[in-house]
Amino acid sequence: MRALTHPLRLALIELLWREDMINATQAAAALGESQASCSFHLRQLAKFGFVEAVEGVRGRARPWRLSRRGMRVANVQDDPKAAIAWSALERLLRDRQLDRYRAWLEGRSAYSREWREAAYHSHSVVWLTPEELGGLADRITELISSEFPERRDDPAARPADALPVELLSIGYPIPAGGD
Repeated sequence: MRALTHPLRLALIELLWREDMINATQAAAALGESQASCSFHLRQLAKFGFVEAVEGVRGRARPWRLSRRGMRVANVQDDPKAAIAWSALERLLRDRQLDRYRAWLEGRSAYSREWREAAYHSHSVVWLTPEELGGLADRITELISSEFPERRDDPAARPADALPVELLSIGYPIPAGGD
């Protein structure tokens, strides 16, 4: 968890969500940071298992990639201090995601009509048990991670008009009385 509390580390993970792999020099250029700082933080992320070095390349040009493509996190902590820290991290991640969504809403007029029509948000209220919600979350995560895997791994497989698209799925109970 501590590995993710640094803003540059979160930015590196978010960059790797969009890109198949990057090296520290490319990350520095994309994020406006120094190559040395990006290299250090990529190594720290690797130490905690979030990223891995791509085999066969060493030195400064060594590319990194995510160890896992998708992530489903449940904040179930027995330690109260760990629960507080996880809650803070969750808020930070959601705030960053919602900031990108707000930026889309405010700047969508710069995108083509096709992109504006394709973009969506969805809202539903469904009565579920905890087991059903967990199963639904697993199926949604699997569906998202299984769609177009070749496009993530091979930039040449991406259609010319393809852009990175962020998909958020959040499920949580709300008061039954509508409070």
